[in-house]
Amino acid sequence: PFVTSGLAACTASACIHPIDLAKVRLQLFAVSNPPGTPVPNFVQLLRSMVAKDGIKSIYAGLSASLTRQCTYGTARMGIHRSISDYLQKRNGGNNISFGEKAAAGLIGGALAVCIGTPFDVTLVRMQADTMKPEGERLNYKGVSDALRRVAQEEGFGALYKGLAPNIGRGMAMNVGMMACSDQAKEMMIAITKDDPKNPGMFTRMGAAASGGFFAAFLSLPFDLLKSRMQNARSTGAGLSETALNVLRKEGPLAFWTGFGAYYTRCAPHAMIILLTLDEFKKLYSFAFKA
Repeated sequence: PFVTSGLAACTASACIHPIDLAKVRLQLFAVSNPPGTPVPNFVQLLRSMVAKDGIKSIYAGLSASLTRQCTYGTARMGIHRSISDYLQKRNGGNNISFGEKAAAGLIGGALAVCIGTPFDVTLVRMQADTMKPEGERLNYKGVSDALRRVAQEEGFGALYKGLAPNIGRGMAMNVGMMACSDQAKEMMIAITKDDPKNPGMFTRMGAAASGGFFAAFLSLPFDLLKSRMQNARSTGAGLSETALNVLRKEGPLAFWTGFGAYYTRCAPHAMIILLTLDEFKKLYSFAFKA
């Protein structure tokens, strides 16, 4: 499950990277611009970036994104699937409960975040760097350069900034994307009468869209706090202080800032992962006769 999960995660991230970049920019907009500055939607944001810096600008941080998926994405889905398969085997091959699916998602998400957080920090830094005036940009050359410079200039601990909200995000994301999509697939199969081992495209896409929505709704508050903490170079504000600052200055709805862009990212991301995952499994089985 790890090899196919990693391939599917990298494929999906390469496809939706511009949307992910817009999401990060929207989350950091309030702290990067004077108060009262109108907040653009993600389409306007991407259009202005292309007009100002060219098409290459919307792929800033792609190397960090792919490296992150090779670690975090691979572990997150691989651990979840391994635990789920083990629990299903112990259950005599029958479907496991949603609680067990959620537990597998929570464990997989938490462990994966501990592995992938340094790459997540570099991804946010590389994406946020493009928002700064040219004279203030750090101009990271790539993911390895960003990792080295952050560790040298700010200390090794800076690579784990935002670990607490990132763990919360990873757990929420896995429960929403993996556990909820698995549960939705079972519910749709009961209606469509598809073969559980080879469900139809309608069932698979419906389950993926459902997982994408719940993943976005549950994880976005943690994702916003993570982005704010990881982008901060000097402040040592913790999770609770960052959350209180957002609540006091921007209001409770600010925790779902950029939900349109975030959902537009999560739903296609989930669909691409789950659809390509099945195809990569077939290729892997054919290649290795597994």
